[in-house]
Amino acid sequence: MKDAVSRLERLAGSMDIELTDAENGPDLAVTLGGDGSMLRAFHRFLDTGVPVIGVNFGRVGFLTSIEAGELEQGLERVFGGDFTVVELPALEVQIGGESWPAVNDVFATSSKLGRMVELGYAVGGEDLGVLPCDGVICSTPSGSTAYNLSNGGPVLVWGLDAMAITFVAPHSLHVRPLVVPHNLPLTVTNRTADGSVTVIVDGMEVGKLEPGQQVDVHLGGQKSLLATLPERTFFSRYRQTFAS
Repeated sequence: MKDAVSRLERLAGSMDIELTDAENGPDLAVTLGGDGSMLRAFHRFLDTGVPVIGVNFGRVGFLTSIEAGELEQGLERVFGGDFTVVELPALEVQIGGESWPAVNDVFATSSKLGRMVELGYAVGGEDLGVLPCDGVICSTPSGSTAYNLSNGGPVLVWGLDAMAITFVAPHSLHVRPLVVPHNLPLTVTNRTADGSVTVIVDGMEVGKLEPGQQVDVHLGGQKSLLATLPERTFFSRYRQTFAS
């Protein structure tokens, strides 16, 4: 990784580009890593108007656009303006009077490992019942190809202003994942008689729901900006990562 940083510094110097601009803020953020690095950058530059482009030094790197061996050639194109930008919506998660943004997903699960919980859920204010399960995932388009996908949830194409709702190991033959538009919030209530539910936002625990308490999730107004090389479209990345 140190070698990659040195290569980036040499490239920026040869093109007379400042890698940091503390006074005015950057025009573009470059990450060296995988999808985790991209998500941290999305949080850092959420709703600032700064696009983020990734060089893949990780394992999957679905959100990245440039392979490690193409660092110089790819970033030379990007620094010359040869890239496109996609808006990715973020979720707003509310428990009581506190709120957190989620650029990837929200996961509600039992606070006790291996124990099933009962979750009541409503979409757009309409009650959809109570479901015994291991948990529920609510994901953005960028998060739909992560934990949501591994649990059989739908893939949301970049550019959609929607969220996916997917239950983990539901004790039902009929429940299916849902894709919900911007104006329909999700409410999840802990209906477990004697157990708490842990709420995890982008991999970090933010709170617990005691019996009867709820978490509200909806698509907020904040956006992440994903920069990609023009030929590295969603479907080219999808085919390369998941279909081969």
